[in-house]
Amino acid sequence: MPPVHNWSESIIIAELNDEPGFSEDMDALLQRLEQAPAGLPDVIVNAKTVSYVNSSNIAQLLKLRKKLLGNGARLRLCSVAPRVWSVLVATGIDTLFDCTDDISTSLASLHIDQRPHPD
Repeated sequence: MPPVHNWSESIIIAELNDEPGFSEDMDALLQRLEQAPAGLPDVIVNAKTVSYVNSSNIAQLLKLRKKLLGNGARLRLCSVAPRVWSVLVATGIDTLFDCTDDISTSLASLHIDQRPHPD
């Protein structure tokens, strides 16, 4: 499975790995979003295989969050390891992200929390 794939027309799932894969996977995701024809999809970032993050990784996550939220799209982080979560908490950015236990829960939360329809 590629690191970034379409779940549906409106949802992308990014499967992240530890460095150097993390940065490469995030670059691939951001590039995919740049090429989005119209409107950005919602994004689920699966951190299941990420065992640590560095400041560059955190900066990439914040850049992704800003891009999505600025364009009315939503972001979910899922399967975040305790060690990674502790870094997010220590840096004070844990509250900036919607986190779930797994991809299924992220998909359900996006479905429940539907985007408002333009009138």
